[in-house]
Amino acid sequence: MTATATSAGSGSRGPAPSLRHRPSGGSILADRAATVVLWGTGVFVLLLLGAIILHFAMAAWGVVSLSFVLDDPSDAALGGIMPVLWNSVYMLALTMLIAVPVGILGGIYMSEYAGDNAVTSAIRFAEEAISSVPSIVVGLFGLILFVDNFHMGFTALGGALALTLFNLPLMTRLSEQALRAVPQDERSASLALGATKWQTIRHVVLPLAIPGLVTGVILTAGRVFGEAAVLLFTSGIGTPAHYDFANLDLTNPASPWSPFRPATTLSVYIWKLQSEGLGAFKNQIVDGSAAILISMVLVFNLGARLVGRLLTRKLTAA
Repeated sequence: MTATATSAGSGSRGPAPSLRHRPSGGSILADRAATVVLWGTGVFVLLLLGAIILHFAMAAWGVVSLSFVLDDPSDAALGGIMPVLWNSVYMLALTMLIAVPVGILGGIYMSEYAGDNAVTSAIRFAEEAISSVPSIVVGLFGLILFVDNFHMGFTALGGALALTLFNLPLMTRLSEQALRAVPQDERSASLALGATKWQTIRHVVLPLAIPGLVTGVILTAGRVFGEAAVLLFTSGIGTPAHYDFANLDLTNPASPWSPFRPATTLSVYIWKLQSEGLGAFKNQIVDGSAAILISMVLVFNLGARLVGRLLTRKLTAA
């Protein structure tokens, strides 16, 4: 009787775990195929980035130098790119000063305060729709609104506002996603300790969301730094003359610090040379400018990620 019960009991437990969980041959093959595809995609992306960098590095060899970066443009010689490079950095800073705070505040509202209803669904749809609008259309809109209707002319401020309209939905959407990725338990624990909702957002949610927010800043800044179509119609395409950086008068259009002046960026300058340039050194200047542009984007991306990691460690004590 005991043997029979034992036999029945052991039979009711089913097959051994090693047999029950053993994957089939098809599953193993599918897993290996997926691994190969994913690794191949990653390697292809790295090789593509390396090929782009290598191409422009070889094309710009012997062109890029300290004088090329610091000198003024010239039609009669292998001129420099200092004014247009400064305009690129200036436009990036001016745009991000507007877009990043507003985008993060918009993401906080959409993530922490707004409910899921028809209005918020319409807002998210508008964000995605604006992000997919061709940049040339945004440039024409900026031309009509800022240059013509507001009588601003071709200025750095007009270009920055147009770029903000173009990139603010992306920044807001990425900020919202980064904030929503923070576990709800973190909010509940903070509120249980007596913190207010805003204190929880400021001291708990935002520090934990920094990696996602940094990713949003990087993606937004990359679009701003490399944008040309929007700025063709808002900030001007003329080759800037020598800049006097000692002129700190922000109301003086001759000052490189003033937002009320035309500001041809490096990407617009490359387009202008490639489409209209007639100088003997046009190709060398284009290759060198493209190499500098790619280098600046890489440096900014790596620097932003480093700053994000440092901020995360400091604010979360990780």
